[in-house]
Amino acid sequence: MAAYLLLCVVFPFLMAYAAASDLLTMRISNRVTGLVFIGFVVYALASGMGWAELSWHLAAGALTLVITFIMFARGWIGGGDAKLAASTALWIGFAHLPDYFIMASLLGGPLTLAILSVRTHPLPKLVLKLPFAVHLHDAKTGIPYGIALAAAALLVLPDAVGFDQLALP
Repeated sequence: MAAYLLLCVVFPFLMAYAAASDLLTMRISNRVTGLVFIGFVVYALASGMGWAELSWHLAAGALTLVITFIMFARGWIGGGDAKLAASTALWIGFAHLPDYFIMASLLGGPLTLAILSVRTHPLPKLVLKLPFAVHLHDAKTGIPYGIALAAAALLVLPDAVGFDQLALP
């Protein structure tokens, strides 16, 4: 039951929170990525995940952290995005990691283009009253890519863990 709650309630909540946080503040808290990590550890224990499978999940997270850290160091992505992708990769595992990154790209590309397009037009007066919208509209502000990362995780995770794990216990 604990594994089910982590998989079907806690993980989706944390992904939604990370996406909303990134949209509203352009920041993904270390607490959120830490909770995603801790949630995976508890899930691994509660689900009875074997050492071999756990090792592959940890390797997926470590590889993703190395790759996203390089991307962060080059200024291509934000630090919160890098940490979110790495902690999410723990849940996804190696087998579905390419699916996760492809889906994140497919969702993130249009998100990026839409935000860049909106930034070329002035904001309506009504929207100017929303501080997050004004901040998001600023060309000096990055793209809240955590939205694409979180959505991709929610789309890929059912295949990664198997639909049988999502059925009520």
